[in-house]
Amino acid sequence: MQSSSDQVPALLDGPGVEVTDGRELLLGYLDWYREALMRKLAGLSDDELREPVEPLGWSPLGLVQHLGWVERRWMRWGFAAEDVLAYPPGGDESEWTVPVDLSTAQVMAAYRSEVASARALVADASLDDRARLGGRFRTSDQAPSLGRILFHLLQEYARHVGHLDIARQLLDGTTGE
Repeated sequence: MQSSSDQVPALLDGPGVEVTDGRELLLGYLDWYREALMRKLAGLSDDELREPVEPLGWSPLGLVQHLGWVERRWMRWGFAAEDVLAYPPGGDESEWTVPVDLSTAQVMAAYRSEVASARALVADASLDDRARLGGRFRTSDQAPSLGRILFHLLQEYARHVGHLDIARQLLDGTTGE
């Protein structure tokens, strides 16, 4: 099937087309999705960020909070085996629900802090490095490589940024990459 001559194929997102190194591609796409999360939140009022979107049941800011916990669980508790709180008290509902006394700025700062920690952990590590034992992973048989952890994070972001597309369209009709 041929396309119409006036159709232009979509440009590739993420790292530039010249990037061929697997590590650089993986980290580049992960950063692209982290930035896409922020792009999709741009222009929403504080009320829109905090109000659960029906019928989804979660708010855009709740999604950011969740992804901060995901970063923490997989990178700090998982890969680095840091002794950190891996889940908020109250479980899943607490992870997705932003308390009234927690400002949007605080949620965003906590998220950005987890991303910065993840980037620091990755900076000098190889994709083949295995997760340290003692945090999320108790035995060497359970401990995945950094590459596998990062790939998991990438799919989490891809899925949740897609969810945010739907939430944004329900909120104000905004669509797009």
